[in-house]
Amino acid sequence: MIKLLFHMFMEMHVMNNSVRLKLLLTLFLFLFWFGEGFSQRYPEPVIDSLICNGIKDIINQDYKDAKSTFEYLDLHYPELPAGKIFIAATDIARTFDYSEYIANDSTFDKLSEAQKQAQKLVEKNPGSVWYHYFLALAEGYTAYYNGLNGNWFPALKRGLSSISDFKDCLKINPIFFEAYTAIGTYKYWRSRKTEFLNWLPFVKNEEDSGIVDLKLSIEHSTYHRYLAMNSLLWIYIDKKNFSEAKSLAERALSDYPNVRLFMWGLARAYEGIDPQKSIDFYFEILKSYQSISGLNRCREITLKHIIAQLYYRIGKKEKALVECDEILNINNLSEFEKKSLDDRLYRVKQLKKDLLKDLSK
Repeated sequence: MIKLLFHMFMEMHVMNNSVRLKLLLTLFLFLFWFGEGFSQRYPEPVIDSLICNGIKDIINQDYKDAKSTFEYLDLHYPELPAGKIFIAATDIARTFDYSEYIANDSTFDKLSEAQKQAQKLVEKNPGSVWYHYFLALAEGYTAYYNGLNGNWFPALKRGLSSISDFKDCLKINPIFFEAYTAIGTYKYWRSRKTEFLNWLPFVKNEEDSGIVDLKLSIEHSTYHRYLAMNSLLWIYIDKKNFSEAKSLAERALSDYPNVRLFMWGLARAYEGIDPQKSIDFYFEILKSYQSISGLNRCREITLKHIIAQLYYRIGKKEKALVECDEILNINNLSEFEKKSLDDRLYRVKQLKKDLLKDLSK
């Protein structure tokens, strides 16, 4: 777009006055919108810095520091819902990473309070893209919270509300790139999961459009760039475009080395490229989790099962059997661990039976 406008500008000497005036207005509007939206930073520098630093801590898995930063934000800027939203987001990120139980009333209370606060701010100033953004975030994280707890109907309802709120951001500023991560992810997976209806004339396939939105977010957003990278990474994996997924994971890891979120995506991408290398990456992730004291066994067992399946796939059945035995010899699992791993433990037992059968031949 920039190159096109530049070339048009260079050719203005051959245009008549009317066309020249229209082009100048176009350039002015483009620079106005682009100048306002390109950085995607909250206009108050201190608040922007706190949000950026806290998000960096979340990505780096420094959940304690992230929470302290957002608690400071909430304490010193109580008129904004941002602190409450990102405190909850930190708890949710930690819960997902550690595979913990998230039944934490304070997390839900923070999000409920933030949503009410954001709604009031939107009603007072409906033209503020940032107030709509905070409302969308509060709705989105509430949806994710409900989903982690298995409350699927409230999760769907809040998720759709969040997408609507993000779309409101784009009505105010069409290049508010922070909105494109959620909207792009929604477009792709909604289309992907309803592709059996694509033959109907009123059902649009927006997979490609969703990917374009995520690429825009990766290149131009401030707060959600790496979330967009992770979303697009798994979309590439879904499309079996393992080379693109690998490149994107490596790009993220070049900025944030050893982050489990991106290492997991890289390991999954390598399953379609080089399974042995994929196993090596899964062992790295496993080692990272094993270094965390007090962690439950859910991630460890999940990773060992994945590794066992990959060993089986490449014909290293003895090594696969070792992984299965290590899983099945783990004792004293909590009720939460048993419930979370019930189906997986059954599949580990089935895999062991298949391995013993194959090895006995």
